Amino acid sequence: MSIDWRPTATIVTLRERARLLAEVRAFFAERDVLEVETPVLGHGGSTEVHLASLSAEAVTPVGRERLWLQTSPEFAMKRLLAAGSGPIFQLARSFRDGEVGRRHNLEFTMLEWYRPGLGLAALIEESAALVARVLGRDPGPLRHRRYRELFREALGIDPFTESLEALRRLAGERGGLSMADSDRDGCLDLLMSFVIEPELGRDGLDAVVDYPASQAALARHHRDPEDGARVASRFELYLGGLELANGYDELTDAAEQRVRFTEDNAARRALGLAEVAVDERLLAALESGLPAGSGVALGLDRLIQLALGKQSVAEVMAFATPRA
Repeated sequence: MSIDWRPTATIVTLRERARLLAEVRAFFAERDVLEVETPVLGHGGSTEVHLASLSAEAVTPVGRERLWLQTSPEFAMKRLLAAGSGPIFQLARSFRDGEVGRRHNLEFTMLEWYRPGLGLAALIEESAALVARVLGRDPGPLRHRRYRELFREALGIDPFTESLEALRRLAGERGGLSMADSDRDGCLDLLMSFVIEPELGRDGLDAVVDYPASQAALARHHRDPEDGARVASRFELYLGGLELANGYDELTDAAEQRVRFTEDNAARRALGLAEVAVDERLLAALESGLPAGSGVALGLDRLIQLALGKQSVAEVMAFATPRA
């Protein structure tokens, strides 16, 4: 049997990738942001319902344990912040089960950075500057787009007030799938992916803000000035119909974070999904005091794909999953 052992990216492309990684490091060095490294394996994983964590059995000093491959370096980086690291960034190997396609790979490079004392608006500006640096060109104007307004413009509905039955019907029509058992966020995610996202980031960068509070994950909440509804203090950055980054005004309340982890696992059980171990060390770090600030995770392979004009992330990775 013939085995295809060759890289999924050309050597020329890998040289260009190395050059762009050097640009990322230079970007943060100029801003006095410390590069760090944190473990790929941890005792806790991501409890988010729409993320599938990978795990491994390992022999450790306490015996055989289940360890989790990190979906992002967020938890360990926040522990560094609580220990007084100041602003930090990382080029981290991250893992998400089932995510293989033109824009996804099971193993990928996450660029994540945290800015104590920096507000979300300033982090959006810095994220746009980083994108322009890696692209080597001006991507166009940076626009702030409200989540509610995007749904009103594209679908004629208010995602915060539309009934679940109507959302299920609309999501089923647009996605060609049965959504009869889907929850509210599942329907909104499908409509966002199928209808709204492909049109974002055309002739510029779009920063989508004011997501539903239920989609806050590890972000704070604030009030929507329109009607006082609770919304998530987060953003997602889009270019050319592609989601590049997800940023938070970081939640620092350990008790609230524990509640969210518990609710996530309850939702996982309701959907027949396996629970994920809660990262108790992260919660302990939050209890000790996490400085107020913001952070962002950016899919670096996607950005490099755009910068080099490639059709898939596999073309900018040495060995994408099918050939790993």
